[in-house]
Amino acid sequence: MAKDGEKGGWKEYIWNPRTREFLGRTASSWGLIFLFYVAFYTFLAGLFVLTMYVMLQTLDDHTPTRQDRLTTPGMVIRPKADETFEIVYSIQKTESWDMYAQALDKFLAPYNNTAQVQKNDECTPDQYFLQEDSGDVKNNPKRSCQFNRTLLEECSGINDRYYGYQEGKPCIIIKMNRVIGMFPGKDGQAPFVTCAAKREDTEKIGELRYFPPNGTFNLMYYPYYGKKAQVNYSQPLVAVKFLNITTNEDVNIECKINSNNIPTGHERDKFAGKVSFKLRINTNN
Repeated sequence: MAKDGEKGGWKEYIWNPRTREFLGRTASSWGLIFLFYVAFYTFLAGLFVLTMYVMLQTLDDHTPTRQDRLTTPGMVIRPKADETFEIVYSIQKTESWDMYAQALDKFLAPYNNTAQVQKNDECTPDQYFLQEDSGDVKNNPKRSCQFNRTLLEECSGINDRYYGYQEGKPCIIIKMNRVIGMFPGKDGQAPFVTCAAKREDTEKIGELRYFPPNGTFNLMYYPYYGKKAQVNYSQPLVAVKFLNITTNEDVNIECKINSNNIPTGHERDKFAGKVSFKLRINTNN
């Protein structure tokens, strides 16, 4: 009998035909609760939308309000095998270095003179290419300066399609990461790249040649205004050619940016403003 009473109590709780209550509440009570939560969540959604709208009004579509990157830009090299910073090949094995030449061809294709003439301006060297806005009127899209592949001379891949790899005098292309609004150098002194062997390999690196001359990043390519504002921007490059590096041995090399207003290294990133890689050229199979 007790079990029947309990069973009847549960049935009556779910639906009580006498009071017409469902789960202990009448239809009007459930309706009021439903309306309350609809109004409550509608208010929360409206508050969220309003907050997002107000926040978006403070943002610039072309320039980030905040940048959490280091003020000292990083540097990368090309070609780069997978995710490693090692360039290892044998002169006698074409397949071991041809992939590097192909990678450089692909990387430098946007720098062909014809492509640069079509999309970028011929700028005045050795001075910043400033394109300021006029109050609230945005000067967008902003123009960019030509960086023609021929500036890399012996490392352009034009006269030597193998970039020196087939004769043991390889070219390495270096670029500096983009930082919006950066002025890399003051008093008209442009930043430049220098490369050297790590201490244990000092005698192995041999003679280097830089293109453009002195390994300079010309000031006319700065400041950078951002990917949306400066859609055709071509990063300046520096090529380093190794003329007589020691073969059949690992040579650990570090290239760094030299500027009178860009410090190299940082407590958060000791590789800021520099890049390290290993180069090994084998002369036997």
